Amino acid sequence: MARVSNTIITMKTLTSFLALLLVAGALSAAENNQPPKGFTALFNGKDLAGWWGLGTEDPKKWRALSPEDFAKKKAAGDVDLKKHWSVKNGELVNDGSGLYLSTEKDYGDFELRVDYNMLPKGDSGIYLRGLPQVQIWDFTKEGGKWNIGADKGSGGLWNNSAGAAGKDPIVLADKPFGEWNQFRITMIGEKVTIYLNDKLVVDGARLENYFDRKGPLPKVGPIQLQTHGSEIRWRNVYVREIKDAAKPTSN
Repeated sequence: MARVSNTIITMKTLTSFLALLLVAGALSAAENNQPPKGFTALFNGKDLAGWWGLGTEDPKKWRALSPEDFAKKKAAGDVDLKKHWSVKNGELVNDGSGLYLSTEKDYGDFELRVDYNMLPKGDSGIYLRGLPQVQIWDFTKEGGKWNIGADKGSGGLWNNSAGAAGKDPIVLADKPFGEWNQFRITMIGEKVTIYLNDKLVVDGARLENYFDRKGPLPKVGPIQLQTHGSEIRWRNVYVREIKDAAKPTSN
């Protein structure tokens, strides 16, 4: 009887512990995705509302599509998103494949805040006005991309020309795998300033137009969360549109 009693107590304890974990997870999810004053949440913590699927594509080309062709493209993108994207515990989860999340709304000058948590071997980024990109990748030697700049860490404008300002981050600011990283990205005109985990990694560098090196940047465009290589999670995706070229907020 004592053995049975101990089993019952153990099961009750385990059940209570699991219940506490569920409650803690729910509370944690509820605390996230709540935009600070002046910001709008791009991710509602529940689904992919406000996003569509898009790859690395010249905005000029897909903007030139007829309404009918664009509708077909968007529908196909939505199908792809359902295969590779999901929402779990208030987090956007990508399996490391497929199209990228692209905002349905265009943005000009803005401040973007976003958290990410990536597994090893990942190679992802954030597109600004539809242009690549603020780089996110595995900064360890085991990641296999030290020879192209991964050793310097994430946050640089990696698609800028070799030697151009901003291509490499000023400091390595990545946190160890398993921890959440936080970006604060400001884009005003063609200049981009980036903080990763509260460390300045790009200081007012021009983002080059990947699709037309000699041409100007589009004045407006979508924000894209690019993902490939390994699972990556996103949360707390907030944007503040800047109408008067004001400086980013400090908090």
